[in-house]
Amino acid sequence: MGSFADRLRALALVWGAPGLFLVAFLDSSFLSLPEIADLLVVYMVTQQPSKMLLYAACATVGSMAGCLIMYYLGRRGGEMLVRKRFAGSTVDRAMHAFQRYGVMAVLVPSILPPPAPFKVFVVLAGAAEISVGSFLTAIAIGRGARYLALGILAVKYGDRAMAYMRDHGVAASLIAVGVLVAGFLAYLAWNRSRRRQAP
Repeated sequence: MGSFADRLRALALVWGAPGLFLVAFLDSSFLSLPEIADLLVVYMVTQQPSKMLLYAACATVGSMAGCLIMYYLGRRGGEMLVRKRFAGSTVDRAMHAFQRYGVMAVLVPSILPPPAPFKVFVVLAGAAEISVGSFLTAIAIGRGARYLALGILAVKYGDRAMAYMRDHGVAASLIAVGVLVAGFLAYLAWNRSRRRQAP
């Protein structure tokens, strides 16, 4: 897998933004390419800072497309497929998270850096029949925030951005998750109060 990943990374660098889309798509669907998309975002932004938004967007959309394939696999195969592919305890925890938190159970893992589990939540979102719109919105917010943060760090710190993420990535991700959860709760409270005021 190492040599294949190296060839894929080299191809992505030649193709530029479309190559980044491809890597993010493959990583979020059939393959496991931990940190390659992250590294490519940082490297490409370091080389061409003016294209930071383009690179972050390509990585986000590629990840959304890959996740959508896994989502539909989960929807067709259901929980049985998930239990064949992932450890039983992981599936149980993920299903409990969906029952308790709904779409937030996808959004939060989509922000967290490796080795935090992610694909099991994507497949289970399909098995749990979370709506496609809500699912894609969660992936767009989570992955978008992650790749945009990497792009900003690459503009600011250059090649040291990945080292910064390794040292502070979990803390930064948890802060981002906290902000998103607070915003989500505020939205729910506002929506509830608006319904009460409606005649």
